[in-house]
Amino acid sequence: MRNSWNNHALFYLLWPLMVEQILTITVGILDTVMVSVVGQHAVSGVSLVDSITILLIIAFGALSTGGSVVVSQYIGRRDFKKSSLASKQLIYTSVVVAAIITALSLLCYRPMLQIIYGKIEADVMGAAETYFWITLLSYPFLAVNNAAASLFRSVGNSAIPMKISILVNLINFAGNAILIYGFHMGVTGAAIATLTSRAVAAIVLLLLLRSRAPESISISGLSKIRLEFPMIRSILNIGIPSALENSMFQIGKIMVSRIFTFFGTGAIAANAIAGIFSTFMVMPGQAASLAMLTIVGQCVGARAYEDARYFAAKLIKLTYAGHLILCTLCIIFMDPLTGMFGLTAEAQDLAKKYLLVHTIFTPITWPLSFVLPNALRAAGDVRYSMIVAIISMWTIRVSVSYLLSYTLGFGSMGVWYAMVVDWAVRGTFYLIRWKGNKWQNKAVIKS
Repeated sequence: MRNSWNNHALFYLLWPLMVEQILTITVGILDTVMVSVVGQHAVSGVSLVDSITILLIIAFGALSTGGSVVVSQYIGRRDFKKSSLASKQLIYTSVVVAAIITALSLLCYRPMLQIIYGKIEADVMGAAETYFWITLLSYPFLAVNNAAASLFRSVGNSAIPMKISILVNLINFAGNAILIYGFHMGVTGAAIATLTSRAVAAIVLLLLLRSRAPESISISGLSKIRLEFPMIRSILNIGIPSALENSMFQIGKIMVSRIFTFFGTGAIAANAIAGIFSTFMVMPGQAASLAMLTIVGQCVGARAYEDARYFAAKLIKLTYAGHLILCTLCIIFMDPLTGMFGLTAEAQDLAKKYLLVHTIFTPITWPLSFVLPNALRAAGDVRYSMIVAIISMWTIRVSVSYLLSYTLGFGSMGVWYAMVVDWAVRGTFYLIRWKGNKWQNKAVIKS
């Protein structure tokens, strides 16, 4: 396996993943900026929907994780017939799950908004409802997009998903420009642009899987539906715990974010700005996490467990290096970066304090707490990572945030202190598990 994943192959897997992470972040920012011309109610409505959307589409990402692990392990075992069959099962499962989520959400999207956000201004609710129901139609396309992209990554081809991300951004940008600025369609235009870009991406990826994909992930004969429930079960055995873990993580983050409202508008704005830059700082780790599923999955499929340890360590070292570089740059340029947003002096000072905590502790604790668990998932040890993440999130991140912020008087800084404690604790448990051998006994595919 080591010859298959030399430094050259690692580089060509990782750099497109980095670009893809940048594009994923910027497309959301771009939507918000472009719709702001309509008014504050439009920005508010779109942002409210985005918070719910993150929770709803976690299922798609989790299914893609499950599919990537199963397919990668079959590829590592050189069983290309079954890896191709598993690829089709992933597409089928993703479409069915997305269709169910879409149908249920279309039936109750208004009550969902009212229950979650309560009584909000009529124009904001109107914008949210419009944006929500149109973008709901894009979920099946988004599910296929995620599944197909994960299949290409399973064979080490991250360049195609990157190019599709570029295409999505271009279509979304052009659609926004035409529909919002040209036809003055406001939030409706932004939603249609999002729907169109996701639909085009899904169609193009499916065509590429049929015409340019290697034998190991070929979906030839996809229309002749043949369900293989043992394979679907294997995908769901990885995907469901991952979905539960990520859902609980997002809910916990929402619970914690409410603390900032107690400390005023300055704290809210400072946290938002610090959050933008902190997301950019962990992009090397996000890319390495996706690469971990492919590389470790293939190693485990080939039963090359020492190779799995070797590449996991290598990816984590690369993550440490990438985070150290970006965090150092953030510290050097912190004043001009936080000064770009017109914050008050007090809010800018808070943003710098938040970022300082993040930049100091990210290179130390983030890789083990977010990159290493994907090595466990790639080996099939998904329940352990889920249990550790959920317990750490709610006993440390959430509980300690409230304790530090209110009881012990740390104010809003308590949230950021609790965050790095959470990282350190979960990273320690993941490292102990990875150093042992139990993860080697978590079979995902049958001989």
